[in-house]
Amino acid sequence: MPDQRCFAGFGFGPIQSGLFLYEAFRTGRFSRLVVAEVDDRIVELLRASGGEYHLNIAHAQGIEKATIRGIEVYNPHRAEDRQKLLAAIAGADELSTALPSVSFFASGGEASVVSVLADALKSAPEKHRILYAAENHNHAAEILADHLTQRLGRNALDGFQIVNTVIGKMSGVITDPAQIRELQLATLTPAADRAVLVEAFNRILIGRIQPGIVRGIDAFIEKDDLLPFEEAKLYGHNAVHALIGYLAHQRGLALMSQVAAHLEILAVARRAFMEESGAALVQKYAHLNDPFFTAEGYGAYAEDLLQRMVNPNLQDLVARVIRDPQRKLSWNDRLLGTMRLALQYGIRPVNMAQGVAAALAFALGRTPESKAEVGNALQAIWGETAQEPTASELVDLTWDAVRHCT
Repeated sequence: MPDQRCFAGFGFGPIQSGLFLYEAFRTGRFSRLVVAEVDDRIVELLRASGGEYHLNIAHAQGIEKATIRGIEVYNPHRAEDRQKLLAAIAGADELSTALPSVSFFASGGEASVVSVLADALKSAPEKHRILYAAENHNHAAEILADHLTQRLGRNALDGFQIVNTVIGKMSGVITDPAQIRELQLATLTPAADRAVLVEAFNRILIGRIQPGIVRGIDAFIEKDDLLPFEEAKLYGHNAVHALIGYLAHQRGLALMSQVAAHLEILAVARRAFMEESGAALVQKYAHLNDPFFTAEGYGAYAEDLLQRMVNPNLQDLVARVIRDPQRKLSWNDRLLGTMRLALQYGIRPVNMAQGVAAALAFALGRTPESKAEVGNALQAIWGETAQEPTASELVDLTWDAVRHCT
């Protein structure tokens, strides 16, 4: 019999369904699994299936199908559902938010995460709870806590710990009927027209939990300071994933798995990962004495990810990886952020520059023809945040990469 624990999640995308609810379900420790979802179609699909849904989990050897049962789903826009959701959250031991961005915390009026949480906390303020904030933002937990403090007062969160997360798990939703048939994927429910496909990886990092609190989900790894690992994800995982994607696009590839046959792309990615991102981060965080931030530790991280990124069972689309190039080329984001970090530690990021050159060509719709054009295009993306002399050095490296690749 499961413990009398309750897990509650906000949003039912692939991270919620394929990570948090899945991990909570398979512990066998939760008697209730509750999700708040504003998409009526998803709500009706889950209810029609009796609270049961299916996942497709990509391993290196093949795709595993998993069934998760006992899900209660409520739409907070419906008055009756909202009351049931408040009661469930008031008794919840662990919660998670897995929304598109932190801007969704306070949007939606009375149906917003902030409003629902605030009202639920009022009815059981003494209960100890954990919430995992999974919005891919370094300060998602602090932003949500600030919203709640403004609503409830400074002492309202004494028993409620909101922690940040570093989620290096690749996932997606497959909607192409032909692809679903070809891969023999299980749809979300029998009546659904989509399938959730996630990788098996579940080594998720979270902030340190307060003493005396026992987690029901024990697969996650606690760290005293998540920022170094968030930087490793942004400047390692995210940056190299984007670099591979843009180089794959240049070669007309449709799937990330096809890169496995292009050893020259993997060679550039490996050098960018280990000799640029890794070398800089190992220097920056050597004082932590964490085995991760050593040449061996970071090298193992890089090799594992390079294999996972081209997993043929994940069916990761190049088009998904390379979307929104302006954001990925911004001053503080993955590509230029990694180059700036490398330069700070005396490393010339010539391999990451190849990713920037390919991303810029994708954003422009053609290969830039001069260094001036490269500079103008990048400055237009960076705006006033770019600082000399680093900006001019980044332009030089990118133009060198353009010439090298043409």
